Amino acid sequence: MSVDTTRVAVDHDAARVFVDWLRDFAAAMESGSVTEATATLTKECWWRDLLALSWDLGTYHGSERITSLLDVHVRQARPTRFELDAGFEPHPIEGGVEGVFTFETTTAWCRGVARLTQVDGGWRASTVMTGMEDVKGHERALGSRRPIGPRHVEGARSTHNWKDQRLVDVSFADREPDVVVIGAGQGGLAVAANLTLMGLDTLVLEKSERVGDGWRKRYHSLVLHDPVWADHLPYLPFPDSWPIYSAKDKIADWFEFYAEAMELNVWTEADMFDSSYDAGDGRWTLRIRTPHGERVVRPQDVILATGAAAEVNLPEVPGRDRFAGVTYHSSAHTSGADWSGKKVVVIGAGNSAHDIVQDLFESGADVTLVQRSSTYIMSQEFGIPALFGANFVEGGPPTEYADLMASATPWPLVLEYAVEGTKATAALDADLLASLDAVGFRRNDGPDGTGLMGYALARGGGYYIDVGCSRLIAERKVSLVQGAGLAEFTDAGVRLTDGREIDADLVVLATGYKNMRETARRLFGDEVADRCPPVLGIDEDGEISGLYRRTGAPGFWFMAGPLAWVRIYSKHLALQITARQKGVVPR
Repeated sequence: MSVDTTRVAVDHDAARVFVDWLRDFAAAMESGSVTEATATLTKECWWRDLLALSWDLGTYHGSERITSLLDVHVRQARPTRFELDAGFEPHPIEGGVEGVFTFETTTAWCRGVARLTQVDGGWRASTVMTGMEDVKGHERALGSRRPIGPRHVEGARSTHNWKDQRLVDVSFADREPDVVVIGAGQGGLAVAANLTLMGLDTLVLEKSERVGDGWRKRYHSLVLHDPVWADHLPYLPFPDSWPIYSAKDKIADWFEFYAEAMELNVWTEADMFDSSYDAGDGRWTLRIRTPHGERVVRPQDVILATGAAAEVNLPEVPGRDRFAGVTYHSSAHTSGADWSGKKVVVIGAGNSAHDIVQDLFESGADVTLVQRSSTYIMSQEFGIPALFGANFVEGGPPTEYADLMASATPWPLVLEYAVEGTKATAALDADLLASLDAVGFRRNDGPDGTGLMGYALARGGGYYIDVGCSRLIAERKVSLVQGAGLAEFTDAGVRLTDGREIDADLVVLATGYKNMRETARRLFGDEVADRCPPVLGIDEDGEISGLYRRTGAPGFWFMAGPLAWVRIYSKHLALQITARQKGVVPR
């Protein structure tokens, strides 16, 4: 075997090191020698396989687990034709060398990442990622595979133009969709784009009037906390003039444009109200209310992409019916403008609660924040750069390689690194955190000291990225009531569990959301939901529970997460569905 290095500057020390390692690694993998392959790895190596070998997402730590992966899958996958990736040269990193390579298996085109460290005078991989890019014979319609255009295909007629064909495609009047995606947020759009490019006829159902309404209808002041470099949707990056932090209406309008530009088939004001699965023919029957009447469609697969904030957690609190004021869940908050001069109580102290408190204060309301339990706090100024590192920054690597680097770090290792990152961010935020401590605000360092990342992976909440509200609390411009929950409503406000009463004209319940599995229960019933794992949390195999892979319910998948996650993993979900529907792997 040989490794093609002709397109890489091998005179660079890092490149030479990586070429030598890749040659040995490739020889072992192509020969199917598990012993020789593991000899190129450290004893505590982390190997993350994203479909390339196993047709699943999985993380393997240490020689024994990696040996089990290779013993079961490497001879069947038959990886071969390992080459350096010419688009991203091997380069030095702290403690070693990092490089990207390509290869193929019997069924797929793949790409991998390895990080090397010196052991006993030689170089071995401390982490390896092997990831699938395309299924052979069903490659995404990109670049040289792009469509020629409607006027240049055989049989084209001048009386039937591109717009006419789009109306036919969207209508599904004479055919069934292969896949139905429920929800046209970032997850639904990203996975629909991938499925469409892979050749699967995909229908997206959006309950709201317009694509993007999931963002557009949220509170008036909302701005994304993630930076632009991490927030591109697949295949259509933001223009270079796009602001670092996107306003919610701007991102909503972009989603609408994205759906049109990527030619996604979306039905808006579409409410799926009944479903059943026929195991005999492997199809769902979905009944949908639309503005044009009821429709029935029968896809092979359904993806629930309503997101982790679809099922509000609204506690039953005694006395709500006698409260003279207004109360609603934080998801229903639109603007503080109507509450100037009024007394407002916000129950909860996560991201939405803080943003709403700041909105209400700046609108002239007298605001009290009721903190029921401790919260992880970091500033946007110091926390966001620490969280996204050197890959998602101005002048960082192209997004496709930044995504490779991100996915090459297994989630358990992400959490391990997060402990030091949380400490470093806290040191930079020392003045901010001290000012909160001084007024009695209860803080924590995240689960096991992992900060925001630990909370994001475990439950999707429990933290606040400070963009100004912490200062309001520290300066006592916003009242803080701490250490008690909501016991009941009174005629004039609320009574807390410790007996304190607070008068209010408005009570906002920033009490979070139920697990996404409960959305599946509401829409698809107990039989489907009970076969699915909870969404979020790290499974024993090192992957996020429930997301981007088989759920246990046939033909049923979850899609959710922040923009960076859905951009990366929508491809992997789409690859699994494509391979099953096209007969590449068993359903």
